[in-house]
Amino acid sequence: MSLSVVYTRANLGIEAPLVTIEVHISNGLPSFNLVGLPETTVKEAKDRVRSALINAGFEYPSRKITVNMAPADLPKGGGRFDLAIAIGIIHASEQLKNVDLEAFEFVGELALSGQLRPVTGALPMAFAAQQSKRELFLPSENADEAALVASDFVFAADSLIAVYSHLKGSEKLTHRHESKTTVVHNAQACISDIIGQDHAKRALEIAASSNASILLYGPAGTGKSMLANRLLSIMPDLTKEEAIQNACVKSIAGLAVKPQEILQRPFRQPHHTCSSAALVGGGSYPKPGEISLAHKGVLFLDELPEYGRALLDVLREPLETKEIHLSRAAFKVSYPCDFQMVCAMNPSPTGDVDDKRATPDQVLRYLNRISGPFLDRIDLQVHVPKLALSKLLPKSESTHAQSETSEVIKKRVLAAREKQLSRQGKLNQYLSNKEIEQFCGLSDSNHQFVTNAIEQLELSMRAYHRTLRVARTIADLDNFDTIERLHLAEALSFRGFDRMLIDLKKQY
Repeated sequence: MSLSVVYTRANLGIEAPLVTIEVHISNGLPSFNLVGLPETTVKEAKDRVRSALINAGFEYPSRKITVNMAPADLPKGGGRFDLAIAIGIIHASEQLKNVDLEAFEFVGELALSGQLRPVTGALPMAFAAQQSKRELFLPSENADEAALVASDFVFAADSLIAVYSHLKGSEKLTHRHESKTTVVHNAQACISDIIGQDHAKRALEIAASSNASILLYGPAGTGKSMLANRLLSIMPDLTKEEAIQNACVKSIAGLAVKPQEILQRPFRQPHHTCSSAALVGGGSYPKPGEISLAHKGVLFLDELPEYGRALLDVLREPLETKEIHLSRAAFKVSYPCDFQMVCAMNPSPTGDVDDKRATPDQVLRYLNRISGPFLDRIDLQVHVPKLALSKLLPKSESTHAQSETSEVIKKRVLAAREKQLSRQGKLNQYLSNKEIEQFCGLSDSNHQFVTNAIEQLELSMRAYHRTLRVARTIADLDNFDTIERLHLAEALSFRGFDRMLIDLKKQY
């Protein structure tokens, strides 16, 4: 039989579309022709496969070899197709007889010695193979990752010979058992470590209860970064479905997927010198950016004005849609980016808005690096003031014991989330405008109260809706069925940055 059909997988976004490798060996001058829109890294497979076959002890056919990768319009990159091409040549040259390859998929890059090297995107490929009811052969270094979703369908192999021996039945490979998923928490990362800043801690609790975005602003050294790093300690662990989706993004990006950390929410902190492609994803062959790597976790932007206005504005659409769409001439990919944004900044270029070294004009120019539409998409604006030295250096050690721990706050967060899910099937952060009218209804007097406040703060309709979502979350934390005046007042207290901008404009 001179024609062989082998199945493998490509990567397109977080999907792993099926690729059919058709190998035909015919009479003619010895050659190796690879067709089906392969990229340069795939075209180089002919040299890797040839050396791997010879060094592994197989006969390389001295005939015309044609390899078609279907569908032809699907972009194909990387060395993941090497193993499938090699198996196809072995099968088509009748070195592997009486074996039906219909029930298998092959993914792996070949070394010149015939050993298998790991590839990126093993997790989505394993999930897709499981859906297709085919057994997947993967390099051993990818097997633990793939076994997170498809342990009964994954075979781990170290070499081309090992795969061949299994197919021949002479030496069977075993299924890789599913890796145990646990959560390893940092015992030292407790919110009780932070002295004072009760207003900011309350804001973190509200943010954790509904996945709201938050801006922490205040003088240098007041604990803004420390507060941001403690947010994960009061948030619930990922569900298995959320964890797998997040792990798929990491797998595509080429990052290690550790079973003991899979249920832990990600925390990403890109530097302000990063490019827009690094932040949201991109490249000629697009890869996930920081916002996708922070999916279902926290994206922390420290020293916010240093990022630059244009860079921050690329986040506006992903903050609303929770997806990022990257278009290229030949194809388009989408990555999930349902992240919780936490920003931190100083209120002036000198570090403190009360510092007389900066004029109101200089402060305004510094703050105007952040566009109004971007600020509109931040739910909570929290002032983190400088504390008196007497509070920072307590006379007794009982001060820390009086502060609530992360576990105590986390219980309230979980209760508030359960209340939201039972009422509307989603967290308050994801309520649409119509759903806000249904679940965030106000009395006439409360509606007039919040309307007057919105007009004085010169806020947009988007900011109005976000204020109602925050008020609804506060009511849930306080175990109220309706939004009362005190909840609206507290929600409006988290618009301090807007008030500061109005005061500065008046001074200028």
